[in-house]
Amino acid sequence: MFVLGMDIGYSNLKLAMGETGNGPTVSLYPAGAAPIDRLPESIGKQEDALRVSVDGGIWAACVNPGKFATWNRALHQDYVQTASYRALFHAALLLSERDTVDLLVTGLPVSQWLERSRRDALGERLAGTHRITPRREVEVSAVRVVPQPIGGYLDLLWSSLAVSILEEGRVLVIDPGFFSVDWVLVEEGDIRRSSSGTSLEAMSVLLEQASRLMADEHGGTAPVERLEEALRMQRDHVLLFGRQVEISPYLQQAAERVAPVALEALRQSLRKESGSVDAVLLTGGGAALYEPIAKSLFPSNPIFVPEQPALANARGFYYFGSE
Repeated sequence: MFVLGMDIGYSNLKLAMGETGNGPTVSLYPAGAAPIDRLPESIGKQEDALRVSVDGGIWAACVNPGKFATWNRALHQDYVQTASYRALFHAALLLSERDTVDLLVTGLPVSQWLERSRRDALGERLAGTHRITPRREVEVSAVRVVPQPIGGYLDLLWSSLAVSILEEGRVLVIDPGFFSVDWVLVEEGDIRRSSSGTSLEAMSVLLEQASRLMADEHGGTAPVERLEEALRMQRDHVLLFGRQVEISPYLQQAAERVAPVALEALRQSLRKESGSVDAVLLTGGGAALYEPIAKSLFPSNPIFVPEQPALANARGFYYFGSE
């Protein structure tokens, strides 16, 4: 059975795919998607964008969002209903190189997943036959929609030696994404809904803060998209006035201001719980920046950060579908 774990974020498209019984093939792409005519011609000749069909038109997908001209990226809670999301979904199917995907597993932010109508509607939209290019169709036989951070939990469960803590204990999973910070409390493999939630004090807010801090000191502005691309490419600097400026100090300062707001909302959601947390898992693209604050809030707990945390949810989605 071919399983596709698909994590369409506001910043990156993350995929983990393969036949069950084997380890997944993983990949990460920028989550920019817009009609092809919004890609400047001089760049369009060189840009390694995927061309996909959306509502009869041709879209460029898997492009750095800052490349598009006169196009605003979707940063709202109805993202999964946008044409940009659909373009990235079609790009994921194209990248699978399959005519049929037996099972697609994807996630929703916790606050949205808790609304059954939202997750059912997404599952219905993703299932079936999709025309992803003018001459190519792909069938998705079945779809499962799970809470976003559960992917990170399952990824750790499959890869960690500390299986007893994860299977028997209460694990708090924190997923700092670009648009939202999501968390779930998992107890013996079950989700504690009352102690799961979402905050919008996420990486987009953190990068905006870092950009302002850099402008205060250097006079020039590094747009959020430029900082975002530097993180994606694992570069430690951006250019301002032709000079390389290290971004780490500004990201850390921004995290010290932004992360506590999100994690305070998390602490409030845990007040209803009578038992303690046994372990904390940080996953998602912002895991490293939120880790110091998490350690200060949970000093007695083991804190896990997986390898390539941005890909952890997609890997976990794949493992979910492989069980």
